[in-house]
Amino acid sequence: MLSSVRAGARRLPRHVSRLQAVRPLATASSSVFPNEPPKPAVQTAIPGPRSKAALAKLEKVFDTRSMNFVADYDKCHGNYIVDHDGNVLLDAFAQIASIPLGYNNPHLLEVADTPEMRSAIVNRPALGAFPSSEWADILETGLLKAAPKGLSQVLTSMTGSDANELAFKAAFIWRRTQERGGADFTAEELASVMKNEAPGAPRYSILSFEGGFHGRLFGSLSTTRSKAIHKLDIPAFDWPAAPFPRLKYPLEEHAAENAAEEARCLAETERLLDTWPQPVAALIVEPIQSEGGDNHASPSFFQALRKATAARGVLMIVDEVQTGVGATGRFWAHEHWDLPTPPDMVTFSKKAQAAGFYYKDAALRPDRPYRQYNTWMGDPARALLFRGIHEEVTRLGLVERTARVGRYLWEGLEGLARRHPGEVQNLRGKERGTFIAFDSPRREEVLARARAGGLNIGASGDRAIRLRPMLVFEEKHADILLDILENAIKK
Repeated sequence: MLSSVRAGARRLPRHVSRLQAVRPLATASSSVFPNEPPKPAVQTAIPGPRSKAALAKLEKVFDTRSMNFVADYDKCHGNYIVDHDGNVLLDAFAQIASIPLGYNNPHLLEVADTPEMRSAIVNRPALGAFPSSEWADILETGLLKAAPKGLSQVLTSMTGSDANELAFKAAFIWRRTQERGGADFTAEELASVMKNEAPGAPRYSILSFEGGFHGRLFGSLSTTRSKAIHKLDIPAFDWPAAPFPRLKYPLEEHAAENAAEEARCLAETERLLDTWPQPVAALIVEPIQSEGGDNHASPSFFQALRKATAARGVLMIVDEVQTGVGATGRFWAHEHWDLPTPPDMVTFSKKAQAAGFYYKDAALRPDRPYRQYNTWMGDPARALLFRGIHEEVTRLGLVERTARVGRYLWEGLEGLARRHPGEVQNLRGKERGTFIAFDSPRREEVLARARAGGLNIGASGDRAIRLRPMLVFEEKHADILLDILENAIKK
């Protein structure tokens, strides 16, 4: 297919992909990968002998203790991942929720095979100092085209953790600039900051939530509250953590209790905003606490957070690193909230295949150059890839498809919960696309049995099994997932 496209391609403006120009418009129900494997095929234990040999070789130079299995990515296709021993698994974990359009997506392969991409890779620019003449066009036709409503600016970065740390810096600089009233730095500020002391290094804080995950870098780690192992032995800032609602399921049976729980968490959040010794410059929150156990809250809870932050002059950062780019049935998960005013910043990575944060206006830019700066400041190759992703998501209606397939998958999981009530507990994620999870009393056993049956899924929190299919996941894949999962949870 790709060779025929290349042979017949005509020269087009760089912001128009060749594949987009020559392929007919697909419908939302058509398969993106008509030739992908029809079902999983497991021939050996996972990991098998070849994978074990590869891991042993790798272990000599690289820590392999967190690794699940070794993949052969040239053989992976669509929703299926193939390991080094030839085992074919339906992948509903998608590289920890970071693959949007399936393995070896034909459109993205075309994007990769363009002069624009080759130049971006070979001549990788230091974007803060030497951007290409096309950088503005690349942003406007990709990342900014997908910007959340009300946000018109973007700062690109390397990873999700990096994006969050840059958002923290933006909040601190903004807060101090407001307090300074536009005046120049004082001699005391210039001297004290070199000693990591106030007033040059003010004692501000970022408020996060218990159970939240915002990265493993130095600043972001102080806002991560999901697992102790992430934080042990690392010095941390004295920043506050508010309780995040722990809802009871099914939601419709616990409405009063859940409303009281959200009110409790909101009251404590407001108390911390008002009384924490280091003034809170920004609040950061995930639409769904992913690594912390797939914890949800209602739109009214987030609406109240937005009102509380706006009333106090505290910036609201929404961490959409894992929830963004269509997985919840909206392009950005916070679109489900119907906020009274947009968040001040929205961070992104994973399925975007690029990273950074969106923000409202130039007021969140530092007042001087080099204050938000490093060598790369993102990667134009990743921004080009995101543009191709956004093209396909739009062309195929993948956000709408994910919402539809999510409802289908939810109904199947509800059936599993009815048949196996002790094994599928606290099912959550209704009307949130395929971003669905449930608690399992035998989680590690179920995950291992599912993998042996040809299904790759993941864990979060202490007891949760989370589903993170790609946007090209269809009803036929949901049927396979449900069959394998039911076999895995049967005692």
